[in-house]
Amino acid sequence: MIRIVKLTFDPARAADFEAVFTEKQDAIRHFPGCSHVELWKDRSHAGVYFTYSIWDGPDSLDAYRHSPLFKDVWAGIRGWFAGRPEAWSVEQRF
Repeated sequence: MIRIVKLTFDPARAADFEAVFTEKQDAIRHFPGCSHVELWKDRSHAGVYFTYSIWDGPDSLDAYRHSPLFKDVWAGIRGWFAGRPEAWSVEQRF
């Protein structure tokens, strides 16, 4: 299962978010059920990022979303948002 999350931050906090992601990406990537995680930055809109991750399935993603790791990451970045996060769970078809 592929998970894409759009995160819109105050552009003044973009570097802070990148630092947090850099610090936590290996822990996320090695979370049980996660096989891949990337951070993408929008080229046209400062402060807009996308996370792209691959999970074994919804149960693995839910376990991560209820984990201390997830809560730690979100507690640190929650106040930096300039827009509501949006998320899509998709599967590759072809």
